Amino acid sequence: MNIKGTLVDFIISNYPKARERKTFEDVSLLEEGIIDSVGVLELILFLEQTFAISVEDEEIIPDNLDSVNKLAIYVHTKLTNNML
Repeated sequence: MNIKGTLVDFIISNYPKARERKTFEDVSLLEEGIIDSVGVLELILFLEQTFAISVEDEEIIPDNLDSVNKLAIYVHTKLTNNML
């Protein structure tokens, strides 16, 4: 599964400001106004449903969720840990 591609497709499909940018994989989704606080909740639901992971409250931090690159690393880590 192409995690990053799946994330980009979801963000482009659901957040109009993402479509206005040529690239956004390494920018802050919140600071750039691509996703708002409600969008974060939608994103978490998408992650849980699409990748069959559980996003814990303490994991909802910018280091995990604030850019496509950080999201891809976070999801990859969660998937890897679930296999152990």
